[in-house]
Amino acid sequence: MRTLTLATSAAVLCFGTAAMADKQASKAAVLETYANIAEAKYSDSLSAAQRLAIAIDTLVNAPSAQALQAAKSAWLAARVPYQQTEVFRFGNAIVDDWEGRVNAWPLDEGLIDYVDASYGGPTDENEAAVLNVIANTSFTLSGETVDASTITPALLQETLQEADGIEANVATGYHAIEFLLWGQDLNGHGAGAGNRPWTDYAAGDACTNGNCERRSAYLTAATDLLLSDLEWITAQWADGGDARANVMADEDAGIAAILTGMGSLSYGETAGERMRLGVMLNDPEEEHSCFADNTHNDHYYNGIGIRSVYLGSYTGIDGRVIQGPSLSDLVAATDADLDAEMRAKLSAAILALGRIKTAAEAGFSYDMMLERGNAAGEALIMGGVNGLIDQTRSIERVVAALGTSIEVEGSDSLDDPEAVFQ
Repeated sequence: MRTLTLATSAAVLCFGTAAMADKQASKAAVLETYANIAEAKYSDSLSAAQRLAIAIDTLVNAPSAQALQAAKSAWLAARVPYQQTEVFRFGNAIVDDWEGRVNAWPLDEGLIDYVDASYGGPTDENEAAVLNVIANTSFTLSGETVDASTITPALLQETLQEADGIEANVATGYHAIEFLLWGQDLNGHGAGAGNRPWTDYAAGDACTNGNCERRSAYLTAATDLLLSDLEWITAQWADGGDARANVMADEDAGIAAILTGMGSLSYGETAGERMRLGVMLNDPEEEHSCFADNTHNDHYYNGIGIRSVYLGSYTGIDGRVIQGPSLSDLVAATDADLDAEMRAKLSAAILALGRIKTAAEAGFSYDMMLERGNAAGEALIMGGVNGLIDQTRSIERVVAALGTSIEVEGSDSLDDPEAVFQ
């Protein structure tokens, strides 16, 4: 972590306070907008997940190629609002304590279901790497015999999720569901996502790869958990919810929370762990959504989410607009030039991320971009990395202008590249 402890003079702060009062952009009003946007984004994530659940219910009860494709399309749509919520991480402990249940990544998918022989077997780092819960009604985990004859949400959450304290043992959330819909992407740096057959959910003799009923049960349990988790976090941001109360309780701490989320998601998380690291390792497994080849959208909507909290405006999945006094207003009252700079850097980063998205949607997929020696792909990804780093530098200047301090998540890929290979 890099700690930014930056301050401004009392004279500047007093001037800013007076100007903000004239514009009605008090810190309390800014935080209310922030909480309203959080509630709206999580509510949209829940609504999209409910549509995903309907599609998955159709798939498991009346499996077909069309039903599988509909479930995949619903999963992709569900990621659009959710990725815009990640900016509420890092600065809000209640989100950080919860987030691993729904968006943990990367995962050892062999814990859940069958994998290709090239995947390998158990490792020193993870003995459960190929446990294959779907194929086994009983197994030993953490030295205890587990009865998995019935696959339930409790089994996934309480027994399998991060089993043995290993983060790669991801049994719940969007990416577990993604794997169950797409299967492994065995194309390496070639074109194409995972290609799980719909018959993996078929009944009787039509079932492929065995255990179709248990696979359906796992997919249903994971989806039920996702819904309940999203219901819970949405309630935390509603009136009377703990997340809203916490961010409103201390105005200065609340403003720092906004900036911490923006800076950490920009720098260490997206630019570093999700983008620069993959370029360094040239590894398609470093994709955030590696089964569905949806990583270009993951990065893009992270950028959209960062900008939305700064501008105090969010356009929902039904077209409604939630907006109000913003951090931008707060900064402009103190330093209009800095606000203009911050807005420009946010737009430039989204433009760079948009180039990756455009190229991927035209057929130049993210895992193709990651191939060693692919200069065009590296240039696209590093354009996004540099845009995110550049906007983080402006966030640091905003921190200074507002007289606060934050800790920004770092990444060895950015801060100590040699350590990546040690």
